[in-house]
Amino acid sequence: MSNDKSMSAVFSDLKLSEELQRAVKAQEYDEPSPIQIETIPVVLSGWDILAASQTGTGKTAAYVLPLLDLLNKCGEARANHMKALVLAPTRELAAQIYESIVNYGRFMDLKSTVVYGGKKINPQMIRMTKGMHILVATPGRLLDLYRQNAVRFTDLKYLVLDEADRMLNLGFSEEIKEILNLLPRKRQTLMFTATFTDEVRSLARKLVNNPVEISVNPEEITVESVTQWVYPVDHLRKTALLIQLMGDISPEKVLVFTKTKNRADHLAQKLEKAGFSAAAIHGNKSQGNRTRSLEDFKNGKVTVLVATDLAARGLDINCLPLVVNFDLPHLKEDYIHRIGRTGRASSKGQAISFVSREEFKTLADIERLTKQVIDRITVPGFEMELPLPPSKLDMRPFKTRKPKKKKTELL
Repeated sequence: MSNDKSMSAVFSDLKLSEELQRAVKAQEYDEPSPIQIETIPVVLSGWDILAASQTGTGKTAAYVLPLLDLLNKCGEARANHMKALVLAPTRELAAQIYESIVNYGRFMDLKSTVVYGGKKINPQMIRMTKGMHILVATPGRLLDLYRQNAVRFTDLKYLVLDEADRMLNLGFSEEIKEILNLLPRKRQTLMFTATFTDEVRSLARKLVNNPVEISVNPEEITVESVTQWVYPVDHLRKTALLIQLMGDISPEKVLVFTKTKNRADHLAQKLEKAGFSAAAIHGNKSQGNRTRSLEDFKNGKVTVLVATDLAARGLDINCLPLVVNFDLPHLKEDYIHRIGRTGRASSKGQAISFVSREEFKTLADIERLTKQVIDRITVPGFEMELPLPPSKLDMRPFKTRKPKKKKTELL
């Protein structure tokens, strides 16, 4: 399915309950996004879904809203059981999903909770004794709870796998297999991914049953809402260039992406020494530290948040005017996710990418993915010793293997 429905749709057209429409109105949302327009009716009709949609398109509400509607008719959950399970790859995304469930379910008498590592397990076990309509979990912590007999899956009716591509990239494949083997075969499954990689297709064949495929084109969203520039610069001069740009443009808030955790820490320290309020967020930081840094960034105490791709997935940051790719990502698809942090909800955003000569191949792949040559700006005093080659846009689609015939049995 591709989006060909009128963008003038309103939430009342989607046949959601009165309680949910009140909650949506309280969130000050007027019009559903394309992914919501396509997904909500399909979920309410009972179909499995395989959906491709980048972060920032309203994807979470696309499955949370219809799930709440369906669960409102399911009755109470038994102790240690859940009616719906949402799996997320990171703590931050899990927390964000849970926040959405709480906000949209505010006028319903439904129970939900979130569990992930980095927190004491005993309070999570105690909460599960009450039974939950929706449990949001990271794979590792869910299995920890199962092994301690704190969760049971007999009554499960709905499974959501969010950011399936990221889950596989982070090495959760074995955990997902183990979890799937514990779940009832008869269930409705909703699988969301940013990209349809071969690994994702392979997982989908074992996870979803005759799914409706939904896709919102990330390239179109990117081009329309975010102004992009490339700043050619030698690798060792990136920090000096960022400090100069920060001084020149004085942004109120900027999210900076690095490839590694050490690089994020080092850059945050350099920015602090240069007089900017900065913090780093990555997987080696404690959950408390990550939460504090994010809150300080949201409320303006921190101007620059330096993040790795893992830590930034699932971050919900409003009014973010600027994203800087200090390093280009390992995966070209992650470029879409990164710059999608700005330009949300029909607002305009800006994305700057520092590109060294070693990163030119990645730049070419990104331009091929987004179907555009990104304008370059050379800052006086930061000319490269050996300039970047000119871009030659390759419009050929990336090759993907055709999926094999879908198997009906689960892992």
